Amino acid sequence: MVNAIDTQALCEQLAQALLARGEMLATAESCTGGLIAAACTDLSGSSNWFERGFVSYSNAAKTELLGVDAALVAQHGAVSEVVARAMAFGAVRHSQARVSVAVTGVAGPTGGTPDKPVGLVWFGFQVDGLLTSEQKRFPGDRAAVRAATVRHALQRLLELLA
Repeated sequence: MVNAIDTQALCEQLAQALLARGEMLATAESCTGGLIAAACTDLSGSSNWFERGFVSYSNAAKTELLGVDAALVAQHGAVSEVVARAMAFGAVRHSQARVSVAVTGVAGPTGGTPDKPVGLVWFGFQVDGLLTSEQKRFPGDRAAVRAATVRHALQRLLELLA
């Protein structure tokens, strides 16, 4: 379960940062299934800085909703740097937002492989027109991986906006 107090504080800080810049956020989520968007919209007044969230759990959804090239998914897999970056780019391209975060990973307990173990998450961010990405590996069960992913996404967005 996502730690509500930590997450609320991060969302409040994120709201202040986006409002100060006059910018909106869009999320593109796979392994978190909308938890980042839910955390953001739990905050009253979020419509002033949160534009929309895409839950693109399936490969087809990544292509249809975000414009991720199916060939990229076929070549690199959904849990990859190129797909996370394409998701972040697509979230901005298919919204009115100028800032995005994308997450794709293996929350478990099934689905892990030696190359892509349970807990592996790729993050994509677009801020100021610049795409960045990073990989993290979180310990724990499905709930712990998803909660850690939400917290990291919010924390990293704050750093990139600073």
